[in-house]
Amino acid sequence: MRHAPATAENATAVCRRLALPRSTAAVPLARALIRSLLGGSDAPADRDTAELLTAELVANAVEHTTGDDPIELVVELLPTRCRIEVHDPDPAPPGGLSTPAPDREPDPWQEHGRGLLLIRTLSAACGHRPTAQGKAVWFTLPTVPAATPAVPSVPAPRIPLTGS
Repeated sequence: MRHAPATAENATAVCRRLALPRSTAAVPLARALIRSLLGGSDAPADRDTAELLTAELVANAVEHTTGDDPIELVVELLPTRCRIEVHDPDPAPPGGLSTPAPDREPDPWQEHGRGLLLIRTLSAACGHRPTAQGKAVWFTLPTVPAATPAVPSVPAPRIPLTGS
């Protein structure tokens, strides 16, 4: 197992791993984990975007792999970003994740075909890497800046007008 170099960011990282069934039940389970991890007010990334992109990765892993091996969801929360990976047993890279295929524009009338486009468009970075058991497909989202408290407006002091 490789360890990342010790940095202040790694020291405050939260990492969760969840084995998911290779079935349609995996998508709501993955979304629930993301909702739970990013539900706090100090969450590092946009929860809705993370849920959507995670659902796309998990759905792709379920649809495009074979066998009974589970898939794995890995969520790493860092102070500056959130990294989400989906591991599956198929070593083949996902087509169109890094760059869109020139002749494969999503058909607006089809139910499928826009997941990787969403991941490329809405994430800060995305890609895939080989693993000992197949591959990991990942994306990152940047930290959402904390909301600054609104400064109450103070009315300007009234200066009485004096007439001469």
